[in-house]
Amino acid sequence: MKDYHKLLSDEISLDPPDWEEMRTLGHKMIDDMTDHLQNIRQEPSWRKIPGETKESLKMNLPQEPQAITDIYEEFRQRILPYPSGNIHPRFWAWVQGTGTPFGMLAEMLAAGMNPNTALGEHSAMYVERQVLSWCKEMMNYPQSSSGILVSGGSMANITALMVARNHQTGKDVRKEGVRAATGNMTLYCSAETHSCVEKAVEVMGIGSNSLRKIEVDNHYRIRTDELERAIKLDIGAGNTPFCLIGNAGTVNTGAIDPLEELLSISRKYRLWFHIDGAFGALAKMVPEYSDELGPTEEADSVAFDLHKWMYMPFEVGCVLIKDSAAHREAFASEPNYLMNHERGLAAGPDPMGNYGLELSRGFKALKVWMSLKEHGIRKYAAAIRQNIAQAFYLGELIEREARLELLTPVSMNVVCFRYKRNDVSNEGLNKLNKEIVMSLQEDGIASPSSTILDGKYAIRVANTNHRSRKEDFDELVRETVRMGDKLLT
Repeated sequence: MKDYHKLLSDEISLDPPDWEEMRTLGHKMIDDMTDHLQNIRQEPSWRKIPGETKESLKMNLPQEPQAITDIYEEFRQRILPYPSGNIHPRFWAWVQGTGTPFGMLAEMLAAGMNPNTALGEHSAMYVERQVLSWCKEMMNYPQSSSGILVSGGSMANITALMVARNHQTGKDVRKEGVRAATGNMTLYCSAETHSCVEKAVEVMGIGSNSLRKIEVDNHYRIRTDELERAIKLDIGAGNTPFCLIGNAGTVNTGAIDPLEELLSISRKYRLWFHIDGAFGALAKMVPEYSDELGPTEEADSVAFDLHKWMYMPFEVGCVLIKDSAAHREAFASEPNYLMNHERGLAAGPDPMGNYGLELSRGFKALKVWMSLKEHGIRKYAAAIRQNIAQAFYLGELIEREARLELLTPVSMNVVCFRYKRNDVSNEGLNKLNKEIVMSLQEDGIASPSSTILDGKYAIRVANTNHRSRKEDFDELVRETVRMGDKLLT
């Protein structure tokens, strides 16, 4: 660059030219979002996005500066009114948490500090270590274990499975490569396990043909007799079983696999025992589920999301791994530009980049740290317990209504049901219930999602919503029946 002297004679910055204008707008943003959250119950659960709004969001790349007040007004008019709705009291689609006002403010503070929490001697590194320590307490994991905050359950599961693969081979997979080191490795899970596990084995180079999806019983839990049969067949065929995955709450129905039996089988065949507890592992803090989920404490690794049943703003998940040395060995790297020093900015704790795939990492831990201090873990456990009680209440409402049918017993916080008429075929009921789901959403009444259970289209309510009340489930049942009747006539 020959003319850099000329360029440096008029240096620019991206800081605001008018700090007071920015301060005023920032105050307005906080006021507006606080009002929005405070009054969210009066809003529809979902709004269809107008075509003209979608078109307006296909603009060309901005070339020149725009007024920040105009940009914010565009947000208020075109973006804020059309969310997915997971902050609404009657949102029960998929498994998505609701966030909190204080968590929102924590995200603003984290963005303002803007640290990279991969390495270095700065406060954010110690906040994450504190949060991980608290997560170990929640799962009753030893403090000597390791962990890392990640984007969510998918990344948490793949992180744990990479450690399991590398550790169980007894070889250096990182140097020798997957084909040379792993051979015919096999791993096991139920047919109801989340699809991210299949993605994980594909990404790791093991291949989806190595994943044994074991059939489930009539409560959608893995059949341990079929599991052992599959393991023995693989051993007899010269394959190498290395990992068993248990579900602490399946995504379809909330089913909890028989974890005590799975733990015993994993020890019998010397398998790495991993638990996908994306939302359900946190129910371990509820007295009624502490025994059933107790084996989580004995697992080699566990994955769970804090943005689901801990109601944190997206995104933040966690993976804990008992063998901290195995965890570090799977990811540690120390290039010259990342050297640790005895003092200064390059000192600090062991870099988090040594425990995961990412080197650039946002300050996810701050919203968790602030939120846990705001409410305390007992209140979170009470909220989780409340969600479960609400699910059982909804199950009772459905069983009392002749035109509704539970499609699987309520086991935790997921309720699967459908509108039913004996004079309508199963195919007709599938189409009818699909229409009911779409109508509930389009009318802004409620946002359940759906699944297919034994060939039947199910209206699926997954309750990880701290804003839901009994009256919301009363309305869901009432409106489902009304819509079903209306559609049939």
